[in-house]
Amino acid sequence: MTGKIFLKLIGGVFCLLLLALVSVDYFATKVAYDSYIQNLVQQLSDKGRVLVLESPGPEQMDDARARVMARAAGGRITVVRSDGKVLVDSDAEAANMENHRTPTRPELIHAFRGEVGWSIRHSATLGVDFLYVAVPISDGAVRIAVPTSRIDRQVADIRWKILGSTSLAFLPAIVIAAMLARVISRRFAAVMAHAGELARGNFRARLADADGSEFGQLARTLNETAGNLQATVAQLQHEHTELERVERVRKDFVINVSHELRTPLASIQGYTETLMDGALADPDHNMRFLGIIRHNAERLARLTEDLLTLSRIEQKRQKLEFESYPVNTLLRDSLELVRPIAGKSKLELELDPAPDGTTAWCDPEAISQVLSNLLDNAMKYTSAGGRISVGARPAGRFIELYVRDTGIGIPPDDLPRLFERFYRVDKARSRELGGTGLGLAIVKHLVASHSGTIRVESQVNEGSTFFFTLPVDESILPKEELNPEFTAP
Repeated sequence: MTGKIFLKLIGGVFCLLLLALVSVDYFATKVAYDSYIQNLVQQLSDKGRVLVLESPGPEQMDDARARVMARAAGGRITVVRSDGKVLVDSDAEAANMENHRTPTRPELIHAFRGEVGWSIRHSATLGVDFLYVAVPISDGAVRIAVPTSRIDRQVADIRWKILGSTSLAFLPAIVIAAMLARVISRRFAAVMAHAGELARGNFRARLADADGSEFGQLARTLNETAGNLQATVAQLQHEHTELERVERVRKDFVINVSHELRTPLASIQGYTETLMDGALADPDHNMRFLGIIRHNAERLARLTEDLLTLSRIEQKRQKLEFESYPVNTLLRDSLELVRPIAGKSKLELELDPAPDGTTAWCDPEAISQVLSNLLDNAMKYTSAGGRISVGARPAGRFIELYVRDTGIGIPPDDLPRLFERFYRVDKARSRELGGTGLGLAIVKHLVASHSGTIRVESQVNEGSTFFFTLPVDESILPKEELNPEFTAP
């Protein structure tokens, strides 16, 4: 590619130089010809005057004298009387020549008027083109003629000397042009190669742009374009990946919701049909069947409520009222809410309070729901006689809260997926205990809405501890204009 561009550039330069050389040849030849004619006219007129001074009058001029004068002048000598009669000619018989006082011989007309005249024309006598120079003498004129072929030879010599000199002068220009063409061809080839890379989708390709020339500016522009294209493609790929992920989540969500709804609906439908078929009058079974229907209806209600809550949080339609709230109050209120249930299950509740005066910037109702969900899970998977404790501790600009139990624990393989929607470690037991599979997903999103994080530590048969963080002040939270769904008082 570089070679082709180089040949085109150097070919263009050669064409320009050739055009310049032709122009120089044309104009220089014309100027040289005109200058040579003027000089020759001046020389011949001077020689004519000298010959006139040294020669007798025209009537005394003979052929021998004319030939001597011709050799001295270096051309043909013609002596013409003022009435146009040719008295003598060095190269022809005067008696046979026509009268020369005619408009076709302007040099003689000027000489007869006392001026030096000249003209270039074809000689009717000898059939050759001549330069004629006529000098006035008494009662006539002396004309000197030089063949134009001699003039052409002299001008041709001058022309070739000018062409040779001009060609030599063009040599440095050719060398410089070749060097520039090589540099430019390389830069052009680099630009074309870079454009080819962009066309093939390689937006990481870059051009060297070290200099401040137009090529450097072009390189910077192309590099900027490539960078913009790379960023755009990366953004599109990211958005495509995100859309695929969202689509997978949507499909999984629909499948999970369908599965979760199918079981209680099927149970309600089945037992309702049984009652309608006559079991309603059976005192041994009717109340048990109604209890099962009620249990599944409550399960559907909890599932629907959790789905709505999760949807509001994920779509950022959950209105959160942030304030500085005492952490220990959150912990005590959460324990008091579950204490009756814990008492029935013979579970021991403990409080590990934060230092007095510790506050968190949060929505108390949302955090109460987080603690309630975590405590509810802890009680479901902790056997009678177990212990559940809640506590908090400062962690820099955050407060770390935790819920710890001595329950069955969570296998390590299940920990990474624990906060996914509808994910259950023990599916059969979870459904038996009335779990919807959405509690931890709700917890995760509520904590995230407070710019906090959540994690879990667990050992099988030894218990689990869920940790989550809350900011100590509003400076940690996103600004209201960036997160208008969160409203702070």
